[in-house]
Amino acid sequence: MAELIQERIEDRIPELEQLERVGLFSRAEIKAIIKKASDLEYKIHRRILFKEDFINYVQYEINLLELIQRRRARIKYSFKKDEIEHSLVQRVHGIFGRASAKWKDDVQLWLSYVVFCKKWGTKAQISKVFSAMLAIHSNKPALWIMAAKWEMEDRLSSESARQLFLRALRFHPECPKLYQEYFRMELMHAEKLRKEKQEFEKASMDMGNFDHPEEILKGELARIIYKNSVSKIKGAEFHVSLLSIAQLFDFAKDLQKEIYDDLQALYTDDPFTWDYVARQELKMESQPGEEQPLTKQARAVEVGRREERCCAVYEEALKTLPTEAMWKCYINFCLERFSKKTSSVPLRGKRLERTMLAFRKAHELKFLSEVQYKQWIELLLCHNFFTEALQVAEAGTELLKDSVTLWQMKLKVLIDSKSPDIAMLFEEAFAHLKPQVCLPLWISWAEWSEGAKSQEDTEMIFKKAILAVTGANSITLKEKYLDWAYRSGGYKKARAVFKSLHESRPFSVEFFRKMMQFEKEQESCKMANLREYYERALREFGSTDSDLWMDYIKEELNHPFGRPENCGQIYWRAMKMLQGQSAELFVAKHALHQAGH
Repeated sequence: MAELIQERIEDRIPELEQLERVGLFSRAEIKAIIKKASDLEYKIHRRILFKEDFINYVQYEINLLELIQRRRARIKYSFKKDEIEHSLVQRVHGIFGRASAKWKDDVQLWLSYVVFCKKWGTKAQISKVFSAMLAIHSNKPALWIMAAKWEMEDRLSSESARQLFLRALRFHPECPKLYQEYFRMELMHAEKLRKEKQEFEKASMDMGNFDHPEEILKGELARIIYKNSVSKIKGAEFHVSLLSIAQLFDFAKDLQKEIYDDLQALYTDDPFTWDYVARQELKMESQPGEEQPLTKQARAVEVGRREERCCAVYEEALKTLPTEAMWKCYINFCLERFSKKTSSVPLRGKRLERTMLAFRKAHELKFLSEVQYKQWIELLLCHNFFTEALQVAEAGTELLKDSVTLWQMKLKVLIDSKSPDIAMLFEEAFAHLKPQVCLPLWISWAEWSEGAKSQEDTEMIFKKAILAVTGANSITLKEKYLDWAYRSGGYKKARAVFKSLHESRPFSVEFFRKMMQFEKEQESCKMANLREYYERALREFGSTDSDLWMDYIKEELNHPFGRPENCGQIYWRAMKMLQGQSAELFVAKHALHQAGH
């Protein structure tokens, strides 16, 4: 192995001599490069190979290449690139080649090789890398698309890109993304040919071998791809995705019309189709002969007309397809338009009226989901329609009794309207809901009680909640209870609550840290109490939380009544309890602390 490495180092000598001779590097720097290169070569020629060693070698060589470029720019020297950079680049190709042959399944390694080739390699080399990568990773459509895009956009070879897409479709005959990108590529190719033809005609030049049929120039190849793809992939969404691509090309009007007509003919029972068709009305240009609106008011009127046309399509759709999904599309459209900013009061009023009417009709037909009831209630509250908001919330909870979101909204409306029956309604909500989803309601009840009721009532709510909510959900509740106790009754009250809960698992580290913070805020901060909180916290989290141990040590060192002599014992306890990476992290933090950092 030593002879092989020596030979590889000797192969570097001509380029290193050139670097020194032309003044890009000093003799000391050349020696450092040889030493570093020797170390890296030994690592990639060991019996047991590690991917990180190859990556480090590649990164070192790339850094060296970039440094040479910067120094060339600084001294304005641009000669002997073949003798210097070329051999470095070839060496990196060799390292990447070995690494990608050893770790064939590592896509990220292949992509790194591609990135390097794009910056430093030749076009032919990138094609070889893509071919080798796709031979192994033919099951990944994204890599086929990447390779085809490179052929089309960088090598300007539409034929190579086409061949790659055709090969990819043999492996993935039902992949929508492949068809979409292939469709886009053929349209781009047709557009490129049309521009070339225009340039020839403009310059009155002999077009020579430019004998592409008119069908190709009109995008006939893209049309064939469209027909083949929709025969294999069904669904309005895919149809619309191809139409959206076709609309990017002005010359493909006939193709756009064909796709649009097929969409309406094939998927009349799909809400997505109706939603797309309706939204197209917003993009419709003014009729020929009509003047473009100039003033803000005229533009608002024009926008209002377009929205009316959209709504007419939606209303027709709802007659043809009266389903929950169709109503959802219509309501989402109304909400989107209402959220658009406008200075026109009539337009905003019309949008609000339309949205409210859509919600009411969908509610009457029982087509509203939990999310839409919430959106409706929020809209009503935003405009201070408290009475109707309460009616909607009551109707929603009647239909969806197990929806914690709707119960929350109902109780929010009641709290905002200062209803006297709030406590009774919280109890009613808990009767209908499963205990494990009630945490948000318990927190809302406690927060409302803190502002509206006595401390005793609020504490009673927290105690009921602690009994009702179990498992991980109770962690947040305990923290809220502790915070409330400190706000309402000071440290003494908080300590009493802590003592009542300190055996009621599970906990969070934050629960104990809150208590430590409350202790530190007292005029007579007692170290004995802090020790108690740390010990209880470490009993729960001592095997994973290195920060707790470090803070305990710092507390003993910095507190006026701390015992620095305890730090050694705490350190060894931490080393016994902490596991894996947590122990390594603790040792590093402790070393930094001892060094004064």
